[in-house]
Amino acid sequence: MDAEYACYYTREVMLILIREFQSPDEEMKKIVLKVVKQCTATDGVEAKYIKEEVLPSFFKYFWNQRMALDRRNYRQLVDTTVEMANKVGSSEIINRIVDDLKDESEQYRKMVIETIEKIMTNLGSADIDSRLEEQLIDGILYAFQEQTTEDTVMLNGFGAVVNSLGKRCKAYLPQICGTILWRLNNKAAKVRQQAADLIQKIANVMKLCSEEKLMGQLGLVLYEYLGEEYPEVLGSILGALKGIVNVIGMTNMTPPIKDLLPRLTPILKNRHEKVQENCIDLVGRIAELGAEHVPAREWMRICFELLELLKAHKKSIRRAAINTFGYIAKAIGPHDVLATLLNNLKVQERQLRVCTTVAIAIVSETCSPFTVLPGLMNEYRVPELNVQNGVLKALAFMFEYIGEMSKDYIYAVTPLLEDAMMDRDLVHRQTAMTAIGHMSLGVFGFGCEDALCHLLNHVWPNIFETSPHVIQAFISAIEGLRVGLGPSRLFYYALQGLFHPARRVRDVYWKVYNTLYIGAQDSLVAAYPRIVDDNIRPTIDESESLKKRIEKPRNDYVRYELDYIL
Repeated sequence: MDAEYACYYTREVMLILIREFQSPDEEMKKIVLKVVKQCTATDGVEAKYIKEEVLPSFFKYFWNQRMALDRRNYRQLVDTTVEMANKVGSSEIINRIVDDLKDESEQYRKMVIETIEKIMTNLGSADIDSRLEEQLIDGILYAFQEQTTEDTVMLNGFGAVVNSLGKRCKAYLPQICGTILWRLNNKAAKVRQQAADLIQKIANVMKLCSEEKLMGQLGLVLYEYLGEEYPEVLGSILGALKGIVNVIGMTNMTPPIKDLLPRLTPILKNRHEKVQENCIDLVGRIAELGAEHVPAREWMRICFELLELLKAHKKSIRRAAINTFGYIAKAIGPHDVLATLLNNLKVQERQLRVCTTVAIAIVSETCSPFTVLPGLMNEYRVPELNVQNGVLKALAFMFEYIGEMSKDYIYAVTPLLEDAMMDRDLVHRQTAMTAIGHMSLGVFGFGCEDALCHLLNHVWPNIFETSPHVIQAFISAIEGLRVGLGPSRLFYYALQGLFHPARRVRDVYWKVYNTLYIGAQDSLVAAYPRIVDDNIRPTIDESESLKKRIEKPRNDYVRYELDYIL
């Protein structure tokens, strides 16, 4: 609707809406809130009109304790108020509700803090003056300390307000940190957990306000609490330490990294997912940025603990452990780490082997493949199925990660891949084809067509395999070779079976051709066979009044324009 009309009709509708603000019917209230939200968001409706005509009645009839008790009303009221703030500005709304942060009803305080969180996340704190800022921090500290049900609304609200105010929080940080330290000593586990979570949320602001001394003090206190018995609280304490380490840096950290890391090593044995995730993230951060502060022996001890974390159910924990192997290898050299990982290929558990192969690939990416390949290829000589499959999978991941660096290693690994492609075991061939696919994509344009063509001759016989996983690996290899070798070469391989008398043979070949066609339709034109025109025969042109015999070809397959030389 046109903005001018929208403004006029909103004024007309708003009279009825304001009258219905007083309705005792719960359903009516929900509908009224929805309509007010839509009217406020409409272009053409002026902020001045909303401020003067709507806000007074809106806050009088809707912002009360009863609205906070019904979950659906609560949600709709928060959304509508946030939409109004988008129109009239944050300070106009926050000014009206900031005193309610000290209301006796906890549910109502939660509604207020959630609204403030969303408004400040959307609009920032630019139009909040110093008086309102004081009220806000005072109210939010009160609400945080007085809560009885420990959920994340207060925590997220506190974090959002402090992060939005940024440097303006400097004056209040000692008071906030005092509250945190006091709550870290509380006998209730949930209170301690929330205090630690809050440190993680405000660490960036403390750095912004140059409060390194305060952060160092918090770091020491958290270090002392690493013996916490409740895993949820311990996870939050590790998260808080991670937040401080991230912003304060390795050299300024108190306690020193050389003291902190040995305390983390036994915690890696903890089986609780939150503890594992935060601990491995913290260890990974230290390995990435401050590995030189810790002796190599300690890193090797951590390597052995990390192997256990590769069994974790949660993917993010396995991924963090794998990345940490890369950082440790960069710090102490790849050989010791690689020896540990290669031994791990002998285990029975598949998930553990897969994670180990990814870790080997990341070590090779971090420390350059030439440090890893000799040991990896030597391990392939072990006459054990799991080990050989692990080596092939590690190669597949490695070529996926290193991209065009593959050109330096393709001739070294071709005999190994050739051996794998001739193996009777399906999984061998499947994994080797995946590796060939990734390698082909990496070496595109580097003149390695001779090796790729040799490998294609070993890949092609797998065209009639029936296992879905092998078919997928075959198509993946063909797709990679299409890029590396060019579609024309593959088209000639496929051409021999496109018109085979057996339908099942034709189906497979047409599937390959269709894949080529989708990927490189334009490039195939030059490779199509030339089909000559059929014999010329006389035809009669009916369009002429005088019927005369003219010569026309029976078909015109030949594309003469392909012969033009420009």
